[in-house]
Amino acid sequence: MEPESPTAPWRVHKFGGTSLATPDRIRHVASLVAEQQSTARNGQSEPVPFPTAVVVSAMGGVTDRLLELVETAPDDGEALHEQLQVLRDEQRDVLTELLSEEEASPLLRALDKDVESVDDVLRATRHMRTAPETACDLVAGYGELWSARLLAGVLRAKGVSAVACNTREVLVVEHGKLGPEVDWEATRERFADWRAEQDANVLVLTGYIASTSDGVPTTLGRNGSDYSAAIFAALLEAEALTIWTDTDGVMSADPRYVPDAQTLDTLTYEEAMELAYFGARVIHPRTMAPAIEHEIPITIRNTFDLEKPGTRIHLEGNGESVVKGFSTVDDVALLNLEGTGMIGVPGIARRLFDALEEENVSVILISQGSSEHSICFAVPQAQAETAREATEQAFYAEMDRGQIQQVEVTPNCSILAVIGDRMSGTPGVAATFFGALGDAGVNVRAIAQGSSERNISAVVDGADAQRALRAAHAGFYLSKRTLSIGVIGAGNVGAALLDQIGDQVERLREEQDIDLRVRGVTTTEKMLRAEQSVDLDGWRDALADGEEADLDAFVDHVQTDYHPHTVLVDCTASDYVAKHYEDWLRQGIHVVTPNKRANTASWESYQALKAASRGTRPNYLYETTVGAGLPIIQTLENLTETGDRVHHIEGILSGTLSYLFNAFDGDRPFSEILTQAKEAGFTEPDPRDDLSGMDVARKVVILAREMGLSLELDDVTVEGLVPDALAEGSVDEFLERLPEHDETMTDILRTAQAEGKVLRFVGSVKRDGTASVRLRRYPEDHAFARISHTDNIVRFQTDRYQQNPLIVQGPGAGPQVTAAGVFADLLRLMT
Repeated sequence: MEPESPTAPWRVHKFGGTSLATPDRIRHVASLVAEQQSTARNGQSEPVPFPTAVVVSAMGGVTDRLLELVETAPDDGEALHEQLQVLRDEQRDVLTELLSEEEASPLLRALDKDVESVDDVLRATRHMRTAPETACDLVAGYGELWSARLLAGVLRAKGVSAVACNTREVLVVEHGKLGPEVDWEATRERFADWRAEQDANVLVLTGYIASTSDGVPTTLGRNGSDYSAAIFAALLEAEALTIWTDTDGVMSADPRYVPDAQTLDTLTYEEAMELAYFGARVIHPRTMAPAIEHEIPITIRNTFDLEKPGTRIHLEGNGESVVKGFSTVDDVALLNLEGTGMIGVPGIARRLFDALEEENVSVILISQGSSEHSICFAVPQAQAETAREATEQAFYAEMDRGQIQQVEVTPNCSILAVIGDRMSGTPGVAATFFGALGDAGVNVRAIAQGSSERNISAVVDGADAQRALRAAHAGFYLSKRTLSIGVIGAGNVGAALLDQIGDQVERLREEQDIDLRVRGVTTTEKMLRAEQSVDLDGWRDALADGEEADLDAFVDHVQTDYHPHTVLVDCTASDYVAKHYEDWLRQGIHVVTPNKRANTASWESYQALKAASRGTRPNYLYETTVGAGLPIIQTLENLTETGDRVHHIEGILSGTLSYLFNAFDGDRPFSEILTQAKEAGFTEPDPRDDLSGMDVARKVVILAREMGLSLELDDVTVEGLVPDALAEGSVDEFLERLPEHDETMTDILRTAQAEGKVLRFVGSVKRDGTASVRLRRYPEDHAFARISHTDNIVRFQTDRYQQNPLIVQGPGAGPQVTAAGVFADLLRLMT
């Protein structure tokens, strides 16, 4: 008898072959069905069994193997029996693993009977030397039948009232030009008769398979199990249809090609149909018809991640996204029919498409300008030659008279479609779409858009299809302030920068729509790359286990054709890395760095570097090359760009030397202060690098060039503090012998103190090109005398700041403040 409780709404679930691929997955599916079927309804405290229908595909790979058996039978019949027995044994193993001997026994007998039937068909096919379509359909459908019996058995073993249905006994279809058409009247009558004989709360139905009105076995085509699910959802007047897959729902684009593809919360029926037509992994396109007619919501969910809600397809979607999805159709040829004889002549389009229909050519896209001078259309690549010949035959007379030129065929194309209901009436969608393609360097060969404005399609070269897809998706789904970041150097500054970005990345994304994606970190030995973003909580361990460093491969990874901006952050002091800046800038990559090497190379190199970042080109930002995080470069740029004339810049530009001379008051010898500073990490590993004055000289050259002076490093007069006798040798030898020169340093200090002055190591450049780096004396009331610890201070004397010079002062050393300055430069790229 048909189960009672007619008011209980039916729920229909469909499980594909991936969900049923192993015994463990079948157990999981059975548990999921049992849980869904017994979920409490309308807030009732006791679980209420929902009448549930489950549509199943064959176990993963079974249908392909069955079809291969029947298709190869005419030519290779000898080995087929053994292959069929292997398939039978695999099915038997699954049955005996999941069911007790008593529960499995009737299913094993049915399996053996099925295998005998398949063997008979294969034997007959071998004798006939051909594999008729009916034989293929008959054999291919056994996989679904085995899945349905098995799942029903496992459900019964769990105490669930379940019965399997061979839908060839109830589902009647006829095949027409548009595919299988359901005979609803016959199907409804047969299904009702079958249900009347059952007394179960769960119906396990075979997907994919059906019969004709004459009782001949047939199928709904590949992926037709989705269609089966929608058909039975309509017959049962179900309240919901759930398609269980191995993905979290419908994606905005194919995640194999678009790493930033997102799971869509909702789609309208129309949006889903458009995506299905263009090959997106949604559901079988014909599934939509029964669902639309009966307004049944469809949900796409992940069988193996029940926490994810999936994608709901119904009458209305949400209003969050104007564009919902992107998809491509590959292996397309573009044909163009063109000629003055077409203008204003009625019937041209009819004659063209009648000719194509006669040859069974599928036209995927049509584009025609209002001038009527040409008609452009796309067909599957395999039908291109047939389409060309049909078109030339149809217009032979016009071509002979020169009224129509020859039919032009462009092979190896792809169609990219952008889809969304809210595109209608929304200005700027096409501009964003084609702008993104243009920025990615993708040429568009043809365009089509219907009056519904739900779909814009563009034909592009097949070689550009993936790049076009990623670029278009990024144009709508990524923030315009998304930055693909590669960090070169993970020492003190690089490590501090990565930690600072990690602390702020979520806040910046939520509050300012700035999406910082550190997609790579590299050192001289190891590199770490991530498709979306490196885990900034565990980057140190990941980098230690990373791949061998390759700077070119690293840069190629960080720069993509779908991120709006790419930046390389050089946190090294490497000449080798700095020499790449110009090339990176000319490739469209921003460069941010505290590395002084590039800006103090030859004047010609510096000029080329600045030219590569001039105008609309990528930005080259190097604020931290002078003064760490202090706004010294920015201040100088502001002065010069607003027309002020800079006469003199001088400053304490070394945090290390600032510390040393703040501490050197005569109470302790200079060598002792330097040794303690080295132990505290305030100096370079070799303190002579600080005492030589060359680091300060590089900063002077950078400032001079910002003033517009063509100063070279050799033009700077440098009076360093390294005694000539100690210039060579190891660091330990230098520190050991440095006390020999303490008296000289103390004498210099005493002389300054006698004058009421202090010692400061200062870099200076004047407008006439005079530049120096040396130890100088300043009065105690001078600004340079009133600094502390590792402060940097810079004094700008200009036309506007002549009598009272502009001063910038603050901490000028240390990885944290330097990293903060680099971080600020990164954010400046987004303003």
